[in-house]
Amino acid sequence: MKQLTIKKTALVLALSAALVACEQSGDKKESTDGAQQAVEFKGEYDKAAYAIGVNFSKQMGQNFESLKEYGIEINPQIVAEGIKDGFAGNAQLTDEEVDEQMEAFQNNLNTKMEEHQAKLEAEAQQEAEANLAEGAAFREEYAKKEGVQTTESGLMYRVIEASGSEESPAAEDTVRVHYRGTFIDGKEFDSSYERKQPIDFPLRGVIPGWTEGVQLMNVGDKYEFVIKPELAYGEMDRGTIPGNSTLVFEVELLEINPTEPVQPDPEPTIDEQMEEHVEEAAQELEQAAEETQETVEEAAQEVEEEVKEATGDDQ
Repeated sequence: MKQLTIKKTALVLALSAALVACEQSGDKKESTDGAQQAVEFKGEYDKAAYAIGVNFSKQMGQNFESLKEYGIEINPQIVAEGIKDGFAGNAQLTDEEVDEQMEAFQNNLNTKMEEHQAKLEAEAQQEAEANLAEGAAFREEYAKKEGVQTTESGLMYRVIEASGSEESPAAEDTVRVHYRGTFIDGKEFDSSYERKQPIDFPLRGVIPGWTEGVQLMNVGDKYEFVIKPELAYGEMDRGTIPGNSTLVFEVELLEINPTEPVQPDPEPTIDEQMEEHVEEAAQELEQAAEETQETVEEAAQEVEEEVKEATGDDQ
């Protein structure tokens, strides 16, 4: 969740006020037909001043948008009036009243932020409880699949491809893998295949389910792991992974303690790409031919039936 400190809030207001003042100052005049004339840069620092205003507009636009998340909208026209009156020395509020209003605003914002945070935490807790129940049901069904094994810790896995190698890593090793991570609904949240580059990591530096599971593999193997929350990221949200998520990983062990840097998967050559396109086109033509043949046969059968009906020939 976005957080705004008291100091940052004051800065937001101050800079926004300066921005609006610049936008509504005499530097930009309106012509008789209502069109806004371009700013004239006369002084040595006029362009620098204008650039400051542009930077303010980008920063404050984002900050004012973030305030809307807490149900707070700042009227830029009134901010502009305050700036103009302040520069003119005829502000409608005393310094003491200004301080009181700023403090009241900041206190109100802090309250709204706390309420918003509490709401988010409650929603996250509800989602985590739902994830826990759904994950347990998924694992119960997954355990019934052919070839699925469950370790003492509760880690579940099945062998997708076995290389026949007998070289397996220890917890102290670094491994090079390709992997794909999904939620139990199949939605992918991470993939080295998608990035077209494997990854190296020390086995003791990852989630417990990976540390245990990869040690079961031999170089060249491909496994599927189903990792319960206690062996993954637990009950707290972790980036894009909600709390209490059961995770599914497809992992391919490429190397143990690699000595060379990771090399990205090679891009297919032009010949390979052309061959792939030709193969796809051939498959499409074959499918179209089959569909056409079926249509012709159906049409011929209909004509034959109509002829028989018209001639009264039942033979």
